[in-house]
Amino acid sequence: MSGEQRTRREFLVGLGAAGALLASPWPGAAMRGQEGIPTREIPGTGERLPVVGLGSSKPVLEIPEAGTEPLRAVIDVLLRHGGRVVDTSPRSAEIDRQFGQVLQAPELRDRLFVAAKINTEGAESGVAQMRHSQRLFGRPVLDLVQVESLRDVDAHWPNLREWKDRGEARYIGVTVSNVSAHDRMEAFMRAERPDFAHVNYSVVETESEERLLPLAADMGMAVLINRPFMNGTYFSAVRGRALPAWAAEFDCETWAQFSLKYVLAHPAVTCVLTETTSTEHMDENVRAAYGRLPDQATKRRMRAELAG
Repeated sequence: MSGEQRTRREFLVGLGAAGALLASPWPGAAMRGQEGIPTREIPGTGERLPVVGLGSSKPVLEIPEAGTEPLRAVIDVLLRHGGRVVDTSPRSAEIDRQFGQVLQAPELRDRLFVAAKINTEGAESGVAQMRHSQRLFGRPVLDLVQVESLRDVDAHWPNLREWKDRGEARYIGVTVSNVSAHDRMEAFMRAERPDFAHVNYSVVETESEERLLPLAADMGMAVLINRPFMNGTYFSAVRGRALPAWAAEFDCETWAQFSLKYVLAHPAVTCVLTETTSTEHMDENVRAAYGRLPDQATKRRMRAELAG
């Protein structure tokens, strides 16, 4: 077992032993000896990321109608808890210009870990998207650049490697959001060893447990998680159902936390991304990181609870 794997497992054991009373809103957690949400290491780097972040597609796409205040408000909640990961994809120049104004606010600029994406065909178009993000986000160096959904990855990957070598991207990675792409993702991870693997995973959509998450742990890759709520269909499935009383055994208060705690209980997961324009929901999501996490027997029980 690698040192990183031991670190992750020891972290989870520590949470299970000492997690009582930590599932409370900020700032109460600090009063109980927890300064902010837990962090996990980007393998082999010494850099740590908070375990809950923001998937920004929904709030960014709503900028034309809602303005930037809802987006800024949910980022503020994330930061208040000690979070800092913001994941995004290229949008129109006007939307990303306004989004970039939020990212460049003096009180936010140096506190965020911004994960950008390339999601186009052709190497030249990918370079243009990279420059778009650098310019409109005001970040000559992006924390993470990813090829979204492995789209034309063979054309883009040499450029991502070059950007990392030149210091324009601190980390590089690839994403998938559909089980049908897991075979391609596995093959790419084995062949190219990206810094980050970004995959879909939830208490209902568990296929990443079979190969991708163990492979990431074995190969020393950081892992971002998308679709913890299956783009909202998870909430449709649990609507009107009472949260089982035994969820309190791992400090779970809501159905959103039920799925997030399931995800965070996997030691290979570095950060789970949640999408919301609600500050209340952002606070609820982040608080899933506090307190105890389910063990393997409880995770089986959680899957069974939603299988029927």
